[in-house]
Amino acid sequence: MITNYTENNYLVLVGKIISDKTFSHEIYGESFYLFNLEIPRLSGIEDIIPITISERLIANFDLEIGKKVVVEGQFRSYNSYENEKNRLVLTVFAKDIMDYNEEQQIEEPKEKVSNEVVLNGYICKKPIYRQTPFGREISDILLAVNRAYNKSDYIPCIAWGRNARFCKNIEIGTEVKIIGRVQSRTYEKKFDDGKVEQRVAYEVSIGSLEIIDKKQNEDENNQAEAI
Repeated sequence: MITNYTENNYLVLVGKIISDKTFSHEIYGESFYLFNLEIPRLSGIEDIIPITISERLIANFDLEIGKKVVVEGQFRSYNSYENEKNRLVLTVFAKDIMDYNEEQQIEEPKEKVSNEVVLNGYICKKPIYRQTPFGREISDILLAVNRAYNKSDYIPCIAWGRNARFCKNIEIGTEVKIIGRVQSRTYEKKFDDGKVEQRVAYEVSIGSLEIIDKKQNEDENNQAEAI
């Protein structure tokens, strides 16, 4: 399967449904539901990714627990207000879903992608560079990805190694193209009263990053038009 959206935010996930669907919200008479998709990593652990899907996509599709499916869509964010505090919530917005066809994947190995997201956006916060106690380099990035109707998705991304070192000097407002995978991780949220709460964060683990040079693109387009 080839993801052929012309948008600046698209992904393809192959995983196993591990939860029943639950009602999420309704917009203009269209209901949306949530379910969790389990996607294995090469390391042997799994990412558990929340999927938001329209009732219209699953009207004749069975979201059976244990079923292996392919999801195409976008990685989106929205603000949730809890206890007078703003929290960024991330989810995969499904644009298509289908049964995973094992035979087709064997016949077309170039299509064998289990977790890939491509984003074109702008650095909207100064990257945070750090090193682990073992010397591993990490950079945290917040990417603003434009959507229709003057909306934007704010996607946390994490870079490693040489990419992390490169990212620490990228200026706010720089346009970049990122290819990576959606991942989940657990962490502990500590409150002022001493309480500790287990939470799950979602982000894009960067595989490759490219700075978009608009001037170069414009020059190339002008040359093409002249030819």
